[in-house]
Amino acid sequence: MASKELGTVRFKKVSDVMHKDVATIDGSETVAAAIAAMRQKKVSSLVVNRRTQEDAWGIVTRKDIVNKIVDPGKDPKSVKVFEIMTKPMIMVSPGLALKYAARLLHHAGIRRAPVFDGKEIVGIISNTDIFNAIEV
Repeated sequence: MASKELGTVRFKKVSDVMHKDVATIDGSETVAAAIAAMRQKKVSSLVVNRRTQEDAWGIVTRKDIVNKIVDPGKDPKSVKVFEIMTKPMIMVSPGLALKYAARLLHHAGIRRAPVFDGKEIVGIISNTDIFNAIEV
């Protein structure tokens, strides 16, 4: 029974369920600015822009802010995003099957991954997006 209900998820691709509007921030911005942007855009993470074409993107999440700012008692106005972001980050291809994206997120211990088409970031996928793709 379970395999029949999950069949549609297995054949969907990341591009079918990803969010195409990716919120970004520069690493030189303060964590306070990141918090404001996340609240304003109603997102739980921001992709941190590359400094140069050869540089890697980064990501800052609510978890990063709670664990690296709130818990140690740091001032978000005095800490820069690049000091707490995760870099490099795991990315997925738009053509990846959702079942493999789910497996990657699970094994990597992450909740979301930017979608990279080989040239640029074209979206972001989260475990919530995959969960919502299950037809019951």
